[in-house]
Amino acid sequence: MKNLIILGAGTSGTMMANHLHHHLKQPDWQISIIDERKEHHYQPGYLFLPFDIYAPEDIIKTIEEFIPKEVTLIKQKINRILPTENKIQLESGKELNYDILIIATGAKIAPEETEGMKGTEWQKSVFDFYTFEGALALRNKLREWQGGKLVVHITEMPIKCPVAPLEFTFLADSFFTHKHIRDKVEITYVTPLSGAFTKPKATEALDHLLQEKNIKTEGDFAIEYVDNETKEIVDYGGKRIPFDILVTVPTNKGDEVIERSGMGDNLNYVPANKATLQSKDYKNIFVLGDASNIPASKAGSVAHFEAEILTDNILLYIKGEPLKEGFDGHANCFIETGHGKALLIDFNYTHEPVEGSFPFAGLGPLRLLKESRMNHMGKLAFRWIYWNVLLKGTHIPFVSATMSESGKHYEKAETVLN
Repeated sequence: MKNLIILGAGTSGTMMANHLHHHLKQPDWQISIIDERKEHHYQPGYLFLPFDIYAPEDIIKTIEEFIPKEVTLIKQKINRILPTENKIQLESGKELNYDILIIATGAKIAPEETEGMKGTEWQKSVFDFYTFEGALALRNKLREWQGGKLVVHITEMPIKCPVAPLEFTFLADSFFTHKHIRDKVEITYVTPLSGAFTKPKATEALDHLLQEKNIKTEGDFAIEYVDNETKEIVDYGGKRIPFDILVTVPTNKGDEVIERSGMGDNLNYVPANKATLQSKDYKNIFVLGDASNIPASKAGSVAHFEAEILTDNILLYIKGEPLKEGFDGHANCFIETGHGKALLIDFNYTHEPVEGSFPFAGLGPLRLLKESRMNHMGKLAFRWIYWNVLLKGTHIPFVSATMSESGKHYEKAETVLN
């Protein structure tokens, strides 16, 4: 019997388990998935938790609910990967052999990377919303906050779901408007980028929305430290931005097991071929989702598209056939803009987000790069789709893993950005 091991039972790992168990049957193959956690979190839901749009029970289920019964779930912490020996070493000391390894260990925040970020004001006036604990603490703060300076800040790129900080900013504008205290809240969006987003075409539309909603922007801000005494963030040029509440997106890094295994870059992301998702260093190792260093957005839709293509490539690898260079960096994201509306963007490695219709040319029903209530409903519907379709490895009808050119007005991307 041969062994295929998946590291991580988050979005990417769970989807791969569900895809592959249909193709790799016992007694020829044993599929195992390793994760020390007990809960599966719908991470896009963290965005809605601070505003009481979702409750904790809306975004948390057990991991077992989504792992096929034919797949062995191992609930242990991974100590390290031994790639030259084709082994996984668990914290208990037990070693597991693999013939094929899929790394889906994700990414996490590292506030300790910025001086003062996780200081005396952490979860008092300095918050994140990229963790369940951070989003919940922020919810409790916003419930009683009566106004002041709200600063939404990105430390550095890449980050999980690059549009989430913008969405938070727009939802905050809507939240305070409905609480009738918007005139008492000064919102500032602070980014290390020159504009609102990593793609120029989308940046034009998003910058316009920020201005329309009276949200200040500070671009090219490279944070040096958080001053907990004065409640200011300070960049390397000495610029200081005061806050009463700082909602920050800390540095994102790959899992520590990648560092312990000596397999990652300086942010613990695993180098992989951006088209095949095969490790650049080990032919029997594949990487997908937030764990890889490929220049695609770290978002759930990307993991979904990657999983469909990676399934085919693993089957080709087993047959000894050449892999398909099939992944084009396709990302498809709803962007909440507040007040019951949202944008939809669709792009890949070579094409900017474009205007047009989705998923059907000329018919929609969703419009690209245009605010609409239909897009907002699509965003909310995604939670049901996530639990009932994506995690189970089910193909979404009419949505291809590669970006469709039908019904869109194209512009080539000048550079590949996260």
